[in-house]
Amino acid sequence: MFKGVLIGRRVFIPDIEESRELWTLGFYGKPIGIAKPKLPNFDKPLILDLIEAIYLMERRILKVYSDEHYLSIDELIDIARENYVDFDQRYLVYKDLRERGFIVISGLKFGVDFAVYRKGPGLEHAPYLVDVIKAGSKIGSDELVRAGRLATSVRKRFIYAVVDGKKIRYILFKWFKP
Repeated sequence: MFKGVLIGRRVFIPDIEESRELWTLGFYGKPIGIAKPKLPNFDKPLILDLIEAIYLMERRILKVYSDEHYLSIDELIDIARENYVDFDQRYLVYKDLRERGFIVISGLKFGVDFAVYRKGPGLEHAPYLVDVIKAGSKIGSDELVRAGRLATSVRKRFIYAVVDGKKIRYILFKWFKP
């Protein structure tokens, strides 16, 4: 089982060998100071997002400690809820996409919740950008135009993940020129 340390809003994997192995398992986390790792032979510790750490804890792959004691998954979820808007919906989508075999990373640099890969970063460009919304949310035409411009400018498909309780509907937008 991998061991991580909670530092602020991130989980740090200090052991380099564990970092490499965890990254190789499914492109979890990001090696510190390496913008686009392509091979698992990096010599830096790994940093995980709280969503990734909770997913790995749920799968019994990771233990996280803070202040000299191991955290329960419920404790880490409480911390995530304090730090993320709509954490439960985002986590539900993250978990669903991972369980469907996709590689899911933060989409922050694109202004969305997730960038999603079929193969993984360094092996392909992320073909999808995913934004999580609650069922019943109103989406204005300006938001649709923003999503379209963003996705086409970086050559990706835009998806809204609409969460209604435990149910997720994915709405994929394909842009075309008439």
